[in-house]
Amino acid sequence: MSALSIGQVAERTGLSVHTLRFYEREGLLAQPVRRGTAGHRIYSEGDVDWLGVCIRLRASGMPLTDIRRYTELVRAGQGNEVERLEVLRDHRERVLAQMHELNECLKLITHKVAVYEGRLGLRDDFTDCAP
Repeated sequence: MSALSIGQVAERTGLSVHTLRFYEREGLLAQPVRRGTAGHRIYSEGDVDWLGVCIRLRASGMPLTDIRRYTELVRAGQGNEVERLEVLRDHRERVLAQMHELNECLKLITHKVAVYEGRLGLRDDFTDCAP
């Protein structure tokens, strides 16, 4: 098992040292971070992998409370897969709704780009009177 410093983990994950400490305090790591003889944090590859999961969940808009709940369920081990599935299904529904809303926004923006390109003579195939 490789031993990584907090600085190395920050570099590999793109998270700041401050954020890594915050995630640890908030209980978002699947396993407690080990400490070296001088008290320095020692991370494993598994910790880095788990942080990758947390980063993706956070980037998709999952609230920290839900990430903490999911982490607690994972930490508890087998027997709570139904609860884990529920957390992930609920979040998937929120992400799908966000994607739908963003797709509608993109359609409008694409339409408006075409309108202004037409007005500026950058395209000939589309005109619109709306501002």
